[in-house]
Amino acid sequence: MNIFRILGDISHLISILILIHAVSTTKSAQGISLKTQAAYVVVFVSRYLDLFFRYVSLYNTLMKLFFIVSSIYVVFLLNRYKKNSEKTNDIFPVWYLFGGAFVFALIFNYEFSIVEILWSFSLWLESVAIIPQLVVLQRTGEAQLLTTHYIFALGLYRALYIPNWIYRYYTEGRMDKIAVISGILQTIVYSDFFYIYYKKVVKNLKFKLPE
Repeated sequence: MNIFRILGDISHLISILILIHAVSTTKSAQGISLKTQAAYVVVFVSRYLDLFFRYVSLYNTLMKLFFIVSSIYVVFLLNRYKKNSEKTNDIFPVWYLFGGAFVFALIFNYEFSIVEILWSFSLWLESVAIIPQLVVLQRTGEAQLLTTHYIFALGLYRALYIPNWIYRYYTEGRMDKIAVISGILQTIVYSDFFYIYYKKVVKNLKFKLPE
């Protein structure tokens, strides 16, 4: 554990709490991609199968359980309130992301076993899971402030893992190449959103994505 890992985990927790708060208070799924949230359920369930056979620490176990349970709860909320939303803009063919992540997991893994392939699959899928959400924002043009804060916090979580990997390499001599490459890919996916967030939110301008 190091400060970058801790801050990354905190940012991830905050992103999920922001999303739950936004959907619960507005009682609407408008502007939220159900496909992205369903992808996160698959990400966490496939990544944390080791809960059944390996114990690392109480912190590690609680975090894993939180991410699994909270992601399922978000999908439940979105299904509950989607009838209160306008016509969906959630049209991205998410199965392309699932298929691509699975192919990459078969090619890039440390051991050709079910657990290791699913772990690699979860990393590749997480790196692109936000794309349907970004497409929703692109199609609607505008977004609620809480939604943009959620996406920013989620992107920040992964961005903070980059210095975490660098720190672990120099202090522990460890470098998980698959996690690093997929994490960098995910940060690149978020890069345009970060720039727009800074221009439109940090500078107190109305948030609107370009056509």
